[in-house]
Amino acid sequence: MSLLRVCVSAKCLSRRSVFAKCAVRVSPAERFRLFVSTRDGGVRRISETPLQLQRINLSLKILKRVDAKERVVEQSQLLEGTSSSRVLKARIQQLQPDGVLDVHHANVQFVKAPSSGRGLLSGMGSKEAPKEKTDVPKYAIKAKSKASRWMEKLTLEKKKNKLRTEEHLRQKYVKEKPSAKSTRSKSSSALPGTSYKVISNAAPSVKARPRPKLSEQICTAVSSAEAVHKGSKEKQNASAKEGKRRAEDQADAMEMEKSLNLLVAQWTLADNPQRPDGDGEEAAACGNIEPGLRSYLEALVFAGDVDRAHEFLLSQHRVRRRRKLLTTDFYNIMMRLWAKKGRLNQISCIFILLEEAGLKANLGSYCCALECMGRNPDCQRKLITRTLRQMEEDGLSVDDLFRHCVFRQDERDMVLKAVRAAQRNYKPPLQASAAQYPSLVQEFYSQRADHRYPKLDFTQEELQEHFGQQLRLEQNCTVTIDSVEAAKPVTDDMAKMRKLLADHRAQWQKVLLEALRESKRILANTDPKNYRLNLYPYLCVLEDREYVDIMIQSVASLPPSGESLKILGKDLGLRVYTKYCVQQKQQNQVVEKLRRIYGAYTELLAKDTKECALLPSEYWGKLEREQSSGPSLQRGETHWPFIVSLELGIYMVDMMVKNMKINSDVLNPALARKLIPILYHMYTFRNMRQVGFIKPHPILTQMQQDATESKLTFDTYVMPMLCPPLPWTSVKFGAYLLTPSKLMRTVDGATQHEVLLEQCRNLLPVLDSLNQLGNCAWIINKPLLDIIISIFNDRGSDKLDIPPPMSEAPKIPHFNAQDPAYTSAEKAHMKRDVIDVKKKCSEMHSLRMDALYKLSIANHMRDEVFWFPHNMDFRGRTYPCPPYFNHLGSDVTRALLLFAEGKPLGPKGLDWLKIHLVNLTGLKKRSSLEGRLEYANAIMEDALDSADHPLDGNKWWMNADEPWQALGCCMEIADAVRSPDPTNFISHFPIHQDGSCNGLQHYAALGRDVIGARSVNLMPSKMPQDVYSGVAQQVEEFRLRDAKSGMKVARVLKGFISRKVVKQTVMTVVYGVTRFGGRLQIEKRLKEIEDFPKEHVWDASHYLVRLVFSSLKEMFTGTREIQDWLTDCARLISKSGHTVEWVTPLGLPIIQPYHRTRNQSLKSSLQLINLQISHDVKERPDTVKQKNAFPPNFIHSLDSTHMMLTALHCYSAGLTFVSVHDCFWTHALTVDTMNKICREQFVALHSQPILRELSNFLLQKHCTRFHPEAKNKKYQEHRKLMLLLANVPHTGDFDLQQVKESTFFFS
Repeated sequence: MSLLRVCVSAKCLSRRSVFAKCAVRVSPAERFRLFVSTRDGGVRRISETPLQLQRINLSLKILKRVDAKERVVEQSQLLEGTSSSRVLKARIQQLQPDGVLDVHHANVQFVKAPSSGRGLLSGMGSKEAPKEKTDVPKYAIKAKSKASRWMEKLTLEKKKNKLRTEEHLRQKYVKEKPSAKSTRSKSSSALPGTSYKVISNAAPSVKARPRPKLSEQICTAVSSAEAVHKGSKEKQNASAKEGKRRAEDQADAMEMEKSLNLLVAQWTLADNPQRPDGDGEEAAACGNIEPGLRSYLEALVFAGDVDRAHEFLLSQHRVRRRRKLLTTDFYNIMMRLWAKKGRLNQISCIFILLEEAGLKANLGSYCCALECMGRNPDCQRKLITRTLRQMEEDGLSVDDLFRHCVFRQDERDMVLKAVRAAQRNYKPPLQASAAQYPSLVQEFYSQRADHRYPKLDFTQEELQEHFGQQLRLEQNCTVTIDSVEAAKPVTDDMAKMRKLLADHRAQWQKVLLEALRESKRILANTDPKNYRLNLYPYLCVLEDREYVDIMIQSVASLPPSGESLKILGKDLGLRVYTKYCVQQKQQNQVVEKLRRIYGAYTELLAKDTKECALLPSEYWGKLEREQSSGPSLQRGETHWPFIVSLELGIYMVDMMVKNMKINSDVLNPALARKLIPILYHMYTFRNMRQVGFIKPHPILTQMQQDATESKLTFDTYVMPMLCPPLPWTSVKFGAYLLTPSKLMRTVDGATQHEVLLEQCRNLLPVLDSLNQLGNCAWIINKPLLDIIISIFNDRGSDKLDIPPPMSEAPKIPHFNAQDPAYTSAEKAHMKRDVIDVKKKCSEMHSLRMDALYKLSIANHMRDEVFWFPHNMDFRGRTYPCPPYFNHLGSDVTRALLLFAEGKPLGPKGLDWLKIHLVNLTGLKKRSSLEGRLEYANAIMEDALDSADHPLDGNKWWMNADEPWQALGCCMEIADAVRSPDPTNFISHFPIHQDGSCNGLQHYAALGRDVIGARSVNLMPSKMPQDVYSGVAQQVEEFRLRDAKSGMKVARVLKGFISRKVVKQTVMTVVYGVTRFGGRLQIEKRLKEIEDFPKEHVWDASHYLVRLVFSSLKEMFTGTREIQDWLTDCARLISKSGHTVEWVTPLGLPIIQPYHRTRNQSLKSSLQLINLQISHDVKERPDTVKQKNAFPPNFIHSLDSTHMMLTALHCYSAGLTFVSVHDCFWTHALTVDTMNKICREQFVALHSQPILRELSNFLLQKHCTRFHPEAKNKKYQEHRKLMLLLANVPHTGDFDLQQVKESTFFFS
């Protein structure tokens, strides 16, 4: 850093003599610290002004007054101390010399040029500092020699205390005896870990003894705790047989602890490559303020307000408490700006600011400096050489600069130009860093001889054309489509109302435009030197008209019942941020480079190109390295913090409420004319909390309903893509072309997930599985769409899940609350009726608009081929990015989707279509595949009638569980059987294979539970096992037993216990449902039974939930043990102050974002918004949420891992594959192949020691620091946690290989 200061010292530093600065009156203790050193002929001088030195001198005098008080305290310590070590410490403090103490507290900085080039040094220095001769006062040396005797005594005393502590612990464990009777506490009933009181008569010895090994301490604790848990069985006169058994148990524990000790030793000495750095929480905690400052400064720079940006940086730097929040990247933003302008002197000044802030230049800093040198044709080669040498001394290489820096526009070319000026033959590295693959997929990536990656059914030219269409859409950020309601004939009233709305919108645009400009003028007048932030830069990143368009669009989509101010504000802020990111990429010249690389990427996907043995992420990375010139495609912009987006959105809502008005007589000329707002801010109660709402005026609602507008406007990111998505190659790149997209869905404002992902180095299998899901092309089932639209535009159908129009909504009753004719009871009843009707109308409108959006998008895409980009939640479960229309939706949306690529049915394809039809009806779940096929043939006449006459035939399809998918399947079967050769019929219809209670399947496999495995079809059988019916049968047996004993509720339930009553509770128990939640589920099912006596619902639900849990405990013993172990682990980890983290077998790091809720207030002119933040890593973990969520989240991470493994291997086999969590889809031709892969990957997954690896990971993260000399309570908690984590539940005898032969595992 000193080199840059030297080269422009004449421009950026004061010309006063450095000796003039030293002429200020300072004490002798300071003067020896202030000196000037030279390097390469350049003078490096101290940066303090005379005023600063005067302040330092004054502070020294104040500190000397304080020292007198400190000496009194030290003397009192000598008098009061009872411990010899405390006396020694106090004596050493008393011997500290005044002069040295003063200099230390003053913390005077001085400029020094050591050989390492590390910048400023302060204080007395460390042992690692360069050895240079320094004028140290003699009294400091004498003080050091005086204190050495006392330091030796203190060290000796500490050593003696340590030996006493170790001897005490050894005696404690050796002499500890189990009590005659012991009771388990509620918190530790599953595993040992309780402390016991021990009386020892052994006197502590001062003789040095070796410290007990970790394994010995744990092993002794394990054996003693196990002995206590034997209870009354263990007495002093125990038999020899019992003693032998205890010895065997102790030997087993010893063996376990030996391996544990070995692992802990390895973890202590070296980092585990599979484990990501555990600093996610700390990094997030330190960085939750700085991104807001960075985004503010970036917005100023993007808007071109250079002076305000420069003043803002200085204002943050001047205030010490705010300077501590800054990072090097914050300063780099301004460096990048000055580098574009070729202002090397300004960059040098920012380097000086970095030194003053105690920060170190990083790759981005040197990148800006080299870029600036590359832009200056007169830059000397000697200066570039010195800069590169300084980089190397700071531990940074030029290769790292080209590997890790995110370049914009021509920055990379300028940096390369500067480097080649000093190193003429330098070539940037093109080789990709070696990827680390988890052992589970090591063979998949290393052995590819048999891989046959599928091609899309498009030519390269067609794919490039699709890319151009998608690029134009994303550049516009919005898309306007026809509504499916547009098919209605336009009446005169509709035309009149549409014109009236258009006129008012034009007027509102003018008013909002003027109001926005006025508010920006007011905000711009704030002092830029003030470090307080406002919204001004965020209101300048777009054109004024773009903000207005966003506001007008939000009014058009506002529901009649209104929207929460928080939700509306968040939506507006997100739209502004999306447009800002798109324009950033356009300004950074990303579009042209993206077009070139995507054009070459289509060679991998197109059917008219040669095959390639690379996966999409690998091929894209290869293309990026080959075309490295120009901007980086990796996302480099700073995320706007959630609070910023929300505040910006609320500011825009406030502007809308105040300025958008309409005449009160617009619909009724008889009324008096006055201007009234079209939006109202009001309050309502939700979940006992007061919530601010923005509600449209009834006049506006009436106008929109009467207009029945024929156009709908959507943001681009809610629409399916018109080209294959960008492959995920890193955490920051993938999915949409320009629209910002996150790899992991998180709670608004949570950053710990992204921190963990960026630290992870082996995410490629996860990314490749997302790419495989996103590369599946789709088309619309047009005949089915037309039928659905016809019903939608008629009156809808509740039975077929098509919402009716608002004309079918019940009328809101009106009554006069002041009318004395009504009694108070009647008034209360009528008020409840009004509330119920309003709630019903609101629900009908929401459902109607949701269906309108889905059907309009499907109708817009009816002649297109489209794709769904995918991302995942924090557990690894995958989701399509478009929120409205996708294959994870309802029966209606799933029925509308077909594979774009068709494949012949083959010899078994037609049979799979028929079996799939029976599965959709839900009628033969307990039948074999042969039985289902036989039933399908028996109902073939009804199926064909449904296909030919869906609305005017016998309507058999309407009685199916999934009616619309059943109708689509009937149409596909009809086309196939009527074709000349059904085996050659090209089918686009997806066939589903669903897991049999998938969560319990994973639990049974983890515990190798034979009974549980049989219940969830992990074992081969002729007929499918239905776990829900099994539980219902077990509950009925318990009920019969209780009914015979005279229990009333058991008798009432006779004939009412069915599969349907217990299914939801059984399904959700595995995902952490409590008895309270299970009781509510059963209560709801009982209320649906018409004949069940309603007065017994409460007692019956309490009774049944108890029986369901008892039945599951008997049927799935291994499951309950594992679930309890996971719960206890999470409870103790969270109580120790940490959140629960783990890594999936595919290498995905997961952290649970549940912390204690804190309230944060956001002030606005409309209202004070209270935000409840439950993901703040600075708060302690929420123990209840952590322990309740860990078992279901862990199982979800396993089922997502199984899905990803299946996706990867299906892709290598050339299959089309998509999933809805634990429901896998493929063509009828390839169902058998997919089933084989699915079973093989489940076995491969659970053949890994999953629970043991989880135990090792948690032990490594939370138990590597083992302190037996710590305080008793803390030590006992630590020991209890270690014992629990090490005691992995035992497994049964189930043979996993049987899964491969199980027909009904997925069926």
